[in-house]
Amino acid sequence: MTDTAATFRACRQAAFDLAQVGQTYTYRRTFTVGDVSAFCGVTGDFNPFHQDDEFSRDSPFGRRIVPGLLPGSMLTHIGGMLGFLAAEMHFEFLRPVYIGDTVTCVVEVLKKDETRKRLHCTAHLTTPDGQVVIQAHFSGFPTQPRLKPDAPASP
Repeated sequence: MTDTAATFRACRQAAFDLAQVGQTYTYRRTFTVGDVSAFCGVTGDFNPFHQDDEFSRDSPFGRRIVPGLLPGSMLTHIGGMLGFLAAEMHFEFLRPVYIGDTVTCVVEVLKKDETRKRLHCTAHLTTPDGQVVIQAHFSGFPTQPRLKPDAPASP
């Protein structure tokens, strides 16, 4: 094994050992027209529900909506701060997010897989009035955490 691979395995093990079931991490942001434009430009998602004010005004939503994976990517902010390498992600989009909405993403560690050194997590994305807009679950492994949990996990 190379020194680099051994160092990576040691970092991965240390990060896994630090993670505790019940730990939560929170990230909040407000989505802007610029966010939507940049995201659609990068992904090529030029759906008129996200881009066209006139089209959207006559839609069931009544105005433009944020592409679902844009707020869904809030998980990657938290994951990036944990050095998390995802193995799988599943999203359930429950309500639209509108331009100007503030969304709070709370990630919780649900389970530690000791054999595969993976964490299994859930995420709930909510608006200030408590509406859940996205639920997600994902797994992977942390490598170099630079983010502290919201509070110590309950014993």
